[in-house]
Amino acid sequence: MRRLFILLLLVLALPISANPLDKRAAAPASPLGSTASGNLDFLPVQEAFRLSLADSSPTSARLQFIIADGYYLYRHRFQFRVEPSDLAAGETVLPNGEAKHDEFFGDVEVYHGVLEPQIPLNNPYNLPLTIHVTYQGCADKGLCYPPQTQRIEVGGNAGDQATGPSATQRIDALSLKELLLFFLAGIGLALTPCVLPMLPILSGVVLRGQSGGLRGLSLSLAYVLPMAASFAVLGALMGLFGAQLNLQARLQSAWVLVPFAAFFVAFALAMFGVYELRLPRFISEPLDRLAGNARGGSIWGAAVLGVLSSLLVSPCVSAPLAGALLYISSSGDALGGGFKLFALGLGMGAPLIVIATGGGALLPRSGGWMIAVRNLFGVLLLGVAVWLLERVLPGPLGLALWALLAVGIGIALIRLGLRHGGTARVLALLGGALLLAYALTGAIGASRGGSDPLRPWAGKLETGQWQTISDPRELDAALAAAAKAGQPLLLDWYADWCISCKVIEREVFTAPEVVRQLDGLRLIRFDITDSTVEQRALLDRYKLFGPPAILFFDARGKENQDARVIGEIDAKGFSAKLSQVRDE
Repeated sequence: MRRLFILLLLVLALPISANPLDKRAAAPASPLGSTASGNLDFLPVQEAFRLSLADSSPTSARLQFIIADGYYLYRHRFQFRVEPSDLAAGETVLPNGEAKHDEFFGDVEVYHGVLEPQIPLNNPYNLPLTIHVTYQGCADKGLCYPPQTQRIEVGGNAGDQATGPSATQRIDALSLKELLLFFLAGIGLALTPCVLPMLPILSGVVLRGQSGGLRGLSLSLAYVLPMAASFAVLGALMGLFGAQLNLQARLQSAWVLVPFAAFFVAFALAMFGVYELRLPRFISEPLDRLAGNARGGSIWGAAVLGVLSSLLVSPCVSAPLAGALLYISSSGDALGGGFKLFALGLGMGAPLIVIATGGGALLPRSGGWMIAVRNLFGVLLLGVAVWLLERVLPGPLGLALWALLAVGIGIALIRLGLRHGGTARVLALLGGALLLAYALTGAIGASRGGSDPLRPWAGKLETGQWQTISDPRELDAALAAAAKAGQPLLLDWYADWCISCKVIEREVFTAPEVVRQLDGLRLIRFDITDSTVEQRALLDRYKLFGPPAILFFDARGKENQDARVIGEIDAKGFSAKLSQVRDE
């Protein structure tokens, strides 16, 4: 029954995992769609993000961004370069940002308020130097500015010694929710069939008959804390490794996303028992001998066993652990990675602490339900792989993958139900049928060009014939051609790095009430992803700060500036705007 309950959770988890942790709230339409030009709602980029030199010394330079209220900067979009390059002494130190999740760009970190990057220098003679700073930010209301590059001149006079962010500030920035999730995941790993049956044996080795009371608690903590600390070191190293390679920014590339997804699939197959992941013999055998020689029953002996056991993880643990390390490496956060894996280690050691303090009777007995726990981790790993792949695959193919995953889970539930009777049989068959129905709907929706796993039945809604251009001369030609033909024109400003642009493209331009009103308009999408000098000059010509922006031109080629839409808008608000334009 427990195995059935865990598998039934996937009935609810599947559609939710298709769009995990999406906390972006839709921006209201009225403030952005009712002003004369829309630009009055937003600050110029230099005012939204004020950059200055706070102080400098021969060993460091501290910059300061003052970020206006309602605006934020992306951590992964920063680039710092020192000229002459031999005066640079290492990577720029950035404090932890605020976690932000988006269905298009994944997990990112952003900064609000005041940000002070710390640039290590090797300038003992106080030579003048130049710091080139590239950054990108957005407004909470939905406007994204193109990437900006500024120069900061640093003179020869030494200032006060700069200081980086304090440890307290960095710890405060960690998400307690993420730490709790890693702790619960550790408990789940401890309940797998590779680990739970070993807990009584392990407790006997560690405790040597000294269970119960303060002695049992101290011995178990002496084992669990070093084990968790070893995991924390792994997490910190992976976070540091990811920071050095800037993996968070690279995760938008298919060259990184596809191998990551392949790793998660490989780990999922290991969880399903297709094969086992284990250390090579030349590493595992010496560690086994060390573990065998370590004496239990003492604080130091338990600590040594804890460290060694973290290196000799079982096949049930190694796959999710490797997946967690890959996730942490993409965050570029060494401190956060260490705390997350420390929480994972504490969760894995929690059942041992229960046994050591005399609560072994509270632990569940071994049984077939543990296989379901292991399979659950495998399914979740497959879900992560699909979630990664849908960022680079065509939308219909991504939806088809979600449907295929639903088929696998649905068949597993049905097979489980056929082996049981009574209520368990009914629930399993019902859950399997619902998932198969979702899969069928998703397959039909994908065949019709659909891409939304939360609305698999929608299919592809025709939005008219869009022409995408990126050259200002092509835009001038398109405007001239529309005026010559006497055809009204809609101009959509777009960029791949603009989150709100993706939202408008996916949720606004495909809405039925909008599609009907786009008929008769020439649809032009100007792509400024590259943010070239010519493209930024075109933004200045139209007095725009960045995408998203939607401009309307009448049949004579004249822009209706009162109808401009700047920033994010929902389908209802844009439909009202289209009605207003047509009435005028």
